[in-house]
Amino acid sequence: MKALRTHAVGGPETLTLDEIDVPTPGKGQVLVDVKACAINFPDTLMIRDLYQFKPERPYSPGGELAGVIEAIGEGVEGYSIGDKVMAAIGNGGLVEKVVVPADRMFPVPDGIALEKAASLLLTYGTSIHGLKDRGHIKAGDTVLILGAAGGVGLSAVELAKAYGARVVAAVSTEAKGEIARNAGADEVVIYPRGEMDKPASKELAGAFKAACGPEGANIVYDIVGGQYSEPALRSIAWEGKFLVVGFPAGIAKMPLNLTLLKSCDIAGVFWGAFTAREPVKFREQVAELFALMKDGKIDPLVSETYPLARGGEAIAKLESREAVGKLVVTMD
Repeated sequence: MKALRTHAVGGPETLTLDEIDVPTPGKGQVLVDVKACAINFPDTLMIRDLYQFKPERPYSPGGELAGVIEAIGEGVEGYSIGDKVMAAIGNGGLVEKVVVPADRMFPVPDGIALEKAASLLLTYGTSIHGLKDRGHIKAGDTVLILGAAGGVGLSAVELAKAYGARVVAAVSTEAKGEIARNAGADEVVIYPRGEMDKPASKELAGAFKAACGPEGANIVYDIVGGQYSEPALRSIAWEGKFLVVGFPAGIAKMPLNLTLLKSCDIAGVFWGAFTAREPVKFREQVAELFALMKDGKIDPLVSETYPLARGGEAIAKLESREAVGKLVVTMD
């Protein structure tokens, strides 16, 4: 079978399409015939050894997939050969077939395309955990979302609207703003891509405040980091929640005096650790996501698909912050 793998530290251009043996599922595992593997920001970091986890090489990036069960290992119950499933496995998904622990899988309900199923767990999973468990979202809140046109950003827009919030989407272009509006955003703020000096940072803070309204943002959902975090923090409401989700623009150095002045909280959103520490709650949230999807309140936007041989191009596009919605590698 074919696998797109990393053999040495480097960017997506270093990935190679290899021929490897089909693995055999062991106890508590199944063999999945992969149909779709979504690309996420950790994939761009992991192959450069910049992520929290550094798998032993060679390995395939791709931590979020959907496919069909081809073989079942000892002790696995509740699944049959031919079942459609999705899973979050950390890495190893850019392959034609992969062994998956049964406790990391979820059945895909009828009527849901596998490309969309492969795009659900990491993005919407992160956002439902972030908004509910870390942000304590409630109806009537104002939510400022940085990076609102990417996969995680759009999931946050849709979920915040589903929970009755008013959404301010912050994006880097007018085209991305239109995508955020189509997902339900009430207001859009365009932030600059180039380096901001102090006056520009102050101007962006003013734009965030104007869009959020006089009370400010009850929740700031920061997927971007870098120079954008401080202007967003300056727009937060009294006792607001600033959620740290990711830092493609760099790790921000926050002026902590602002947290005192606003009596606000800065909270991390580490979804991967949450799923391991609270597996029952994780499964409950996935069930809630499927219910929201069935009701038409969320719908993953798969903007582009790539064949396995071009999976590196998908990673490169996400790394350049040019992607909107989800980029998915398909095996057929």
